Amino acid sequence: MTYTYMTIEPAFLYVFFLVGLAAICSGLNISLISLNPDDLRRKANLGNVHAKRILSLRNNAHLSLASILLVNVAAASATALVLGNQFNSFVAGAIATLLLVIFSELAPQALFTRHALIICSYFSPLLRLMIFITYPLAKPLQLVLDRIFGRHDEKSKLHTRHELALMIHEHLGERESELDEDEVEIIKGALKLSETYVEKIVTPVRNVYWLSEDTVIDAEKIDEIKAAGWSRIPIFNKELTKCFGILRMKDLVDIDFDGRSYKVNEFKLYPTKIVGSRTALDTMFRKFIGARTHLMPVEKNDEIIGIVTIEDIVEEIIGHEIIDESDYAASRT
Repeated sequence: MTYTYMTIEPAFLYVFFLVGLAAICSGLNISLISLNPDDLRRKANLGNVHAKRILSLRNNAHLSLASILLVNVAAASATALVLGNQFNSFVAGAIATLLLVIFSELAPQALFTRHALIICSYFSPLLRLMIFITYPLAKPLQLVLDRIFGRHDEKSKLHTRHELALMIHEHLGERESELDEDEVEIIKGALKLSETYVEKIVTPVRNVYWLSEDTVIDAEKIDEIKAAGWSRIPIFNKELTKCFGILRMKDLVDIDFDGRSYKVNEFKLYPTKIVGSRTALDTMFRKFIGARTHLMPVEKNDEIIGIVTIEDIVEEIIGHEIIDESDYAASRT
């Protein structure tokens, strides 16, 4: 029997090309699957060019994988055939195995996964060409896989609040992060709002400067209010079961109290709402917006136990107390 052998140089070029093609297929196989469709979708919506190129290929993952594997297997088989024309079957099999394992599996998979998005984007035209060539075989395989396992893009996976907080926390100390330490703390604080209740941040009524509806305001009382340093004063009944509204200090500035005194109910009181002590802080934001006020009384078991302000919620988000002029003055006295 007569064998026809190729010269060494053409065979070497064929093997180099086939091993390289198998390497690309192997790298694309693992790197494409490593890309999260939801992350790609978000990046594409933000204008990331690489994500836009690869998103449709990742969403139609079964078709892409079928095409990649068909080309990969074909390249590996052709490599063994080319080497079989140069060496005996055992040597050809050994060389083909080593070449494919080292240069077509280990090396490309390690390389491609480190820069999966950019590399997949770079090879996306080649991947589309593979899909076009193998479509008659790849499409039926895709339909079978979709039928058995479902499509990859059927349902987005959302992160829990704790997962989001952990992801944000990982930005701390990372040079590549666009978030600084303050932004990280603010985001983490905002994520905790729905799990934190008003009773945690309420100012107890014993520490609140409040007046009753029949309180008489004269020059001496004005001096007392000024010393307290509050711009808004809640008006309660003596039983602490009802709030009549908020008295604003700026409404009293132009009034001469040396000539006469006034009762609280003679002034304009701004309406507010009473909230329960188990109200979540994210809900409180909506309540403040709806009530158009910065201060709300807090009740528990039908009794006012204190007040909460929008400043208290902001302090909870940023994780620091906001010291204003009145706080500073009070700390010095």
